[in-house]
Amino acid sequence: MNAPPPSPKPRGLALTLGWRRLLVAFVASTLLGLLLSPAFPSLSSARVIGREWVVGLAALVAFGLFEQWPARLPQWLARWALQVLCVALAIPLAVLAQYLLPHDDPRPFWQVEARLSGFFMMTMTGLLFAPWIAVAALFRQRDYAARSQALAFELERSELERKALDSRLRLLQAQVEPHFLFNTLANVRELVEAGSPQAAAVLDNLIAYLRAAVPRLHDPATTMGQELELVRAYLELMHMRMPDRLQFDLQADEAALGLRCPPMTLLSLVENAVRHGIDPSEEGGRIDVRVRVQDGRCRAEVSDTGVGLQRAGDGPGTGLSTLRERLQLVFGGDAKLDLAALVPHGVRAELDFPAEPGKA
Repeated sequence: MNAPPPSPKPRGLALTLGWRRLLVAFVASTLLGLLLSPAFPSLSSARVIGREWVVGLAALVAFGLFEQWPARLPQWLARWALQVLCVALAIPLAVLAQYLLPHDDPRPFWQVEARLSGFFMMTMTGLLFAPWIAVAALFRQRDYAARSQALAFELERSELERKALDSRLRLLQAQVEPHFLFNTLANVRELVEAGSPQAAAVLDNLIAYLRAAVPRLHDPATTMGQELELVRAYLELMHMRMPDRLQFDLQADEAALGLRCPPMTLLSLVENAVRHGIDPSEEGGRIDVRVRVQDGRCRAEVSDTGVGLQRAGDGPGTGLSTLRERLQLVFGGDAKLDLAALVPHGVRAELDFPAEPGKA
């Protein structure tokens, strides 16, 4: 499932007056107003705090406005410097605007010593705190942007890795498909060339098998139950080709049938047993398939009484080499495939991987 696209970054007024910024401005202005209240005995604490709210809002608007405007700046002017400078300029302008409002005393505030002193005190405290708050916000903003960029790079890298693994897995499955199909068709050709009356029946079984098998070859995963159905169909097909030389038996725990299984996993083991164990043997042999669940692991075993590893001169074949690589890709290295010789002759292939439920 693809992750939802990231939310667009807020712009304009939504960015300038974001709730986090408003909260910081509100708290800082309230604390500063409480700090200055004793210096204004003629004003209530609420009025002093209200004035600081106006100053804080002006600084916030200046910070957000020049964060986005102008769109381009000269190379010699950094945006963060412009923001801090404009915040510093907004402080005296906001204080001046409030002191120019009508007052009980009709004289200009600069002619009244107490009001002039209050103007300078409110301006200087604003200039003392507001730029530093802006600098702290810029550092936090830069840190957040760096972490967001790192996260975006990590997500992109993970997505590229996933796509590479998917491509590799599909390539391996594409290698398995012709390998298996050509081997099976070669068996049918031998019957036709020999004039066997079973050729038509074998071909009918092959068609029925391929109708069930081929659509599953492209699935990234199937269930162990579905894989066992394919194995049974394949072995029945091979049994029709050599009824006197092949016997087989399949047994599986009920709990194993719904487990996740890469396509062609058991089939590759069984086909390898037929091709390299039973076929080269004059007397043929028997193939036993066992699947069980134990300690959170799925353990599958395919054993044959064929010629064994020593006499199988061409090695285990392409099927097992691609199977090992597919298992590593699907289970991230938490899977293993071992081959062991049986006495007096034969081979046992043991497969171990996590018991994960498959898709319903």
